[in-house]
Amino acid sequence: MNTQPTFEEKRREFIETLEILPDVEERFQYLIRLGKQFPALPEDQHVENNLLAGCMSQLWFCPEFRDGRCHYAMDADAAIVKGVAAIFCTLYSGETPETVIANEPDFLEECGLTLHLSSRRLSGLGNLRAAIKNFAAAQLGPHDR
Repeated sequence: MNTQPTFEEKRREFIETLEILPDVEERFQYLIRLGKQFPALPEDQHVENNLLAGCMSQLWFCPEFRDGRCHYAMDADAAIVKGVAAIFCTLYSGETPETVIANEPDFLEECGLTLHLSSRRLSGLGNLRAAIKNFAAAQLGPHDR
């Protein structure tokens, strides 16, 4: 029996949490806490090959495909970046490639979080979303694309 929450359940939980936080400062504190709680990558994964291009800070990204599902690990040297990346990796980890490709993290915009991120951070998050989606697409057979 699979007890892992569905994509929609994870999405709804993030929305509910962000919506009860009354201001942007508390939302950023929440992101920082998420980043601190997210498992750090081992030092041997902090290599150039794993660095995500186009990010304002260093963001190491390590995708894996097992048991028909995508799994995403990451680490970052900036607290807020790591927090938002933790949301992305938590949201998409354990999902099928089809689910990863079909669902956008649009709730971050709906909750007003993206309004308070710099354009460089937003660009980096776009790069992370693209890397997550591209990895998932690469796992599909030619007949699935």
